[in-house]
Amino acid sequence: MPDRPKKMERQAGGGILSRFRKRLPLHRAGPPQENLGEVVKEPERALEHCLPNFAGGQHFFEYLLVVSLKRKHSGEDYEPRIIYQFPKRENLLRGQQEEEDRLLGAIPLFCFPDGNERAPLTECPRETFSFVLTNVDGSRKIGYCRRLLPDGHGPRLPRVYCIISCIGCFGLFSKILDEVEKRHQISMAIIYPFMQGLREAAFPAPGKTVTLKSFIPDSGTEFISLTRPLDSHLEHVDFRSLMRCLSFEQILQIFASAVLERRIIFLAEGLSTLSQCIHATAALLYPFSWAHTYIPVVPESLLGTVCCPTPFMVGVQMRFRQEVLDSPMEEVLLVNLCEGTFLMSVGDEKDILPPKLQDDILESLSQGIKESQTSEQINEHVSRPFVQFFVKTVGHYASYIKREANGQGRFQERAFYKALTSKANRRFVKKFVKTQLFSLFIQEAEKSKNPPADYFQKKIREYEEQKKQKKPKEKTVK
Repeated sequence: MPDRPKKMERQAGGGILSRFRKRLPLHRAGPPQENLGEVVKEPERALEHCLPNFAGGQHFFEYLLVVSLKRKHSGEDYEPRIIYQFPKRENLLRGQQEEEDRLLGAIPLFCFPDGNERAPLTECPRETFSFVLTNVDGSRKIGYCRRLLPDGHGPRLPRVYCIISCIGCFGLFSKILDEVEKRHQISMAIIYPFMQGLREAAFPAPGKTVTLKSFIPDSGTEFISLTRPLDSHLEHVDFRSLMRCLSFEQILQIFASAVLERRIIFLAEGLSTLSQCIHATAALLYPFSWAHTYIPVVPESLLGTVCCPTPFMVGVQMRFRQEVLDSPMEEVLLVNLCEGTFLMSVGDEKDILPPKLQDDILESLSQGIKESQTSEQINEHVSRPFVQFFVKTVGHYASYIKREANGQGRFQERAFYKALTSKANRRFVKKFVKTQLFSLFIQEAEKSKNPPADYFQKKIREYEEQKKQKKPKEKTVK
């Protein structure tokens, strides 16, 4: 059997945190002072007690950060700095302190990735977006951000509220940011008791709700319910932005490029559009996980990422379009989300997937989405045909993991793809089994004696049952 990759390569986030350790000055966070208009007392510290699916019980977040723009020491320009951090961690070991310093040093540029476009504003669009940082050990932290302009008159500097969490659940954290923004409009002081209550609450299991009690002056005590979607594999994504920007045929070509782990760049004006579209693209790969460079919004200082020879999936603001086009790149899919076009492509994107399965996906997607449908229903509608694609091509994988006496599994790669009767499907799978997407998935399956009871396994069982029911009918017809 040909050797498969045995180790996931270090992702961009790990490199990012290491690079920022040397390149960025660390701005130790303290209580908000300048431009906040009031003194905010830090609440009593909560007791200190990772995009995978979470069973529940974890804590919602690690940090709430407020990031604002401050003049550089030269006085000529602005740079993003953390002006508040909750909770503050003390008595950390040296290694833990270095890790926190790297994390807190990297975050401000991802909250303000706009480069030199930093200045006081009289108007600033309210934007909700996210970014992902990956450490050298492969663990990921997600930054959920709300960028807005503080209340006041005249030119003001925008501010970002950033929640750092190991949990991927964009819709739920977007609601939390709504609550943070609502309190921001009343008083900075009442944000932090709310966040402390949230930090002390346990993250709910899929389909469950956690209720927080929060006091707001002049309104009294409010009860805030945060419900986690029942289908947890789609809780970190919203497909609507991707569908507004691109046709189903284009989405299918992007999916095909991602399946073969190619280099993909998204261009858009808004931070929200970039982060939502790149998260949506990665979610189409379920049950597989993108294991390479993954930066939903690339800061200006990291634009060199687009020259990397390894696979990546990144989002770049439209203002940097020319810099991207002038960069030396090979075999890249460059997607203009503003105009719904491909500025660069390899040229074979339409031929990567088996034709019959492409038609199945497009037919399912084109069945229509009603305006009355919820985001969860839309997510299910879009995701279903892509999951079914993997069910039909690789859903038989468990039958080709042979167990040794010690329980360790060994994947029979050749027999696996030869089991496919369709030549087109077999050609595709022979390529797909060489990717890290598939390799990492199989490595986990080899370790586990029983397949996980997740959504993918449920769809595999349903498909196998449909095939069993179909065979007797075919014999009757004959």
